Amino acid sequence: MATEKKQEKERSVKERLEALYKLQSLLSEIDRIRILRGELPNEVKDLEDEIIRFRTRITKFEDEIAELKKLIQEKKGDIEARKLKIAKYDQQLNEVRNNREFAFLEKEKEYESLEVELAEKKIRDAEEKISQKEEEIKAAQEELADNQSILEDKKKELSEIVSETRQEEEALLVKTKEIEPLIDDYTLKAFKRIRGNAHNGLGIVSVQRDACGGCFNRIPPQRQLEIKMHKKIIVCEYCGRILIDPALAGIQEEKKEEAPAKPKRATRKSAEKKAAAEPAAE
Repeated sequence: MATEKKQEKERSVKERLEALYKLQSLLSEIDRIRILRGELPNEVKDLEDEIIRFRTRITKFEDEIAELKKLIQEKKGDIEARKLKIAKYDQQLNEVRNNREFAFLEKEKEYESLEVELAEKKIRDAEEKISQKEEEIKAAQEELADNQSILEDKKKELSEIVSETRQEEEALLVKTKEIEPLIDDYTLKAFKRIRGNAHNGLGIVSVQRDACGGCFNRIPPQRQLEIKMHKKIIVCEYCGRILIDPALAGIQEEKKEEAPAKPKRATRKSAEKKAAAEPAAE
């Protein structure tokens, strides 16, 4: 551990920047490979989530149907019990001895009849709900079957693309693991954080035409000079990306086009001298 830290200190800023730029190049190539796969991994994940949702919905409907069927059985049993009571009251009505007893039995019979009607209504409602749930299950099963079919096609397509690029990606990942130890932990963590926040995945960029290669904001000459000196790691004050000079990045710096020289404007004094010289020449 101590040896590794010593080696980190011995590595110059220039060496670390070179390693960091190589790492960026490898990671950009890995990004390119993953872009080739497009949105397929996300589409596969979305379809898998959708299938889980449909299965959960079907299970929920099936549980609700089971509860409704249980309620129907309970209500049917309740109706049978109340009908027995009504039959018993009918028998007792034939044996009543006074009006008070007759009124009481009629009231009880009426109550039980109303309870039977209520139970029958609940059974009808439950059966209607079961019918609706069964329709919803049927629709969900059709959607589930369609999504499963699409998922199989997407998985097959993704598998073909992955098999074509897997070896290349794995080789690049091995190279990144070889380069990472050449960069100090603090700089590597900062680079990964910057790269994660950048929309194009660039954590380190070269100076191009006096501007940041990431956000294209102008970099002052003094700042550019500091970047070329490789004394410390410098970041863009606008986008936060690590900056490197083109030479270190292996990029040929474009020469600035020189503006054509403006013709000198004749002064009054030079005109007088020219006029005086002309007669002398004659």
